[in-house]
Amino acid sequence: MARKTTHAGETPATQWLRAHGVAFSEHLYDYIEHGGTAESAQQLGIDEHAVVKTLVMQDERAQPLVVLMHGDKQVSTKNLARSIGVKSIEPCKPEVAQRHSGYLIGGTSPFGFRRAGVPVVFEASIAELPRICINGGRRGFLVGIEPRVLTEVLGARPVHCAL
Repeated sequence: MARKTTHAGETPATQWLRAHGVAFSEHLYDYIEHGGTAESAQQLGIDEHAVVKTLVMQDERAQPLVVLMHGDKQVSTKNLARSIGVKSIEPCKPEVAQRHSGYLIGGTSPFGFRRAGVPVVFEASIAELPRICINGGRRGFLVGIEPRVLTEVLGARPVHCAL
């Protein structure tokens, strides 16, 4: 009989967090295809608003951008484009997102991104939460961190882009 692990092992995201001295908690759940943040929040018994999804998008010149959003909210690409001063923003196709990030869809983390220098923005209200859970670089694995890590360590910029 298979034994459920309580440790996810190293990922590029956890290696990045450790290298930058970021304290984090590990949260494993049973990954379900297309379950999204609602599924992880339900399994872990946490508020979906505090589960932050990592979205890989691109502007009209196909320049990638990482967008972090509350699990229970959607991104207004129109507001996002206006906030960052580009004409348009759209989600990357899964294979393009994977090429930029180095992660499988459903396991994308903003930490330890394959392509260096990709800008990261986050919905400003995320900073108001005491703690967030965000993908740890593998399907079925979230890490718990303080939101200040997004600005102070990752260099992410707050924007207003929630619908």
